[in-house]
Parts: sequence; structure tokens; C-alpha cells
Amino acid sequence: MVNANKADDLRLINRFKAGDISAFEEILIKYQDRIYNVCRYMLGNAQDAEDAAQDTFIKAYRNLSDFRPDSSLYTWLYRIGVNTCLDYKRRPFFASIFGGTHEDDEVMNKLQSDEPSPERLYESKQTGHALRAGLKQLSEKFRTVLILKEIEGLSYEEIAEVLDISIGTVKSRISRAREELKQQMKKFTEQK
Repeated sequence: MVNANKADDLRLINRFKAGDISAFEEILIKYQDRIYNVCRYMLGNAQDAEDAAQDTFIKAYRNLSDFRPDSSLYTWLYRIGVNTCLDYKRRPFFASIFGGTHEDDEVMNKLQSDEPSPERLYESKQTGHALRAGLKQLSEKFRTVLILKEIEGLSYEEIAEVLDISIGTVKSRISRAREELKQQMKKFTEQK
């Protein structure tokens, strides 16, 4: 499946390089949700995520003719997306990550499939707050690897390619990030 996907991506890239702009539209449709999701998790709100995802695809469009097939298209796009999000976070107006909003709480409540008890809703909400607070306290490098691994489901190899670091570094950062996140969540719940 991965090889077929990579072959399909290469076909689209070659069509784009040959002047077929509709090939980029297909790439956009294929990857827009995944890029938006990584931006959403990294930036913490929908508006910034939409802007960052759009900027990611603008950068990809401008640079796709220089794409080298030694990496996969989606890890290349993820790298652009992650770097775009990091740039957004460096902007002075960007307040914080995973701030949590009333909108986030409503979405979490609507996702419940059956009617949980008020206690269960409270516990779930507290866990969500603790998770956001814990993630907010992590360093950028730890937060990024956790998002790519746990939320986006990338393999160690893919994360290494996206972040341009070794697989050993990825594994080490994920391990340390998980431990640090547990400690941060524990601190948050003890404060409540």
C-alpha cells in the first residue's frame, strides 16, 4: 500500500512538473486534512491551523518542482507544515499553544457516543485540561514528536524524516516527552 501510494504521489508530482496544475489540486485534496490536523494540534486553534495549512500548501506549490523523490511526499509536506507552525509560534501575536477554548469543550462533549454520567463528563474534561496543560509545558521538540507520533500516527522513520533528525533521537525524545507529559499532567491534577 505504501509503495502504491508513493507511486501515485510520484505520478502526481511528475504531472505537475510537466505543467498540469490539476495534479497539485489532487495533492491538496489528498493531504489537506492531514496537514490541517497536524497544524491544529501544534497551534491549538482552528483559525491559526487553517492559515498555517494554507501557507504550507502555498510553500509546497512554489517548491514542488524541486521535490526529490528520495523522501515521500507526505513527509515532505509534514516537514513544511511543522516548520510553518513553528514560524507561526515565533510571531509575537501568537499567545500560546493548546490554550483550550469553550469551543474545544463543546466538541469533546459532542463526541461522546452515549450519555455518560456527570462524573464521567467531569473526569473527561479534567483529563483534557490536564493534557492541554501538560502539552503546553513541554518543550517544542518534545511536543512536536508527540503530536507526530501519537496524534498523527507517523512511524519513527517518518518522524525522523519530517524533523531531519536520527531515529534514535526520535525514540529518545518520544520517551522523554511521554515521561515529562505524565509529570506535567500529574502536577496539573494535584493543583485542582
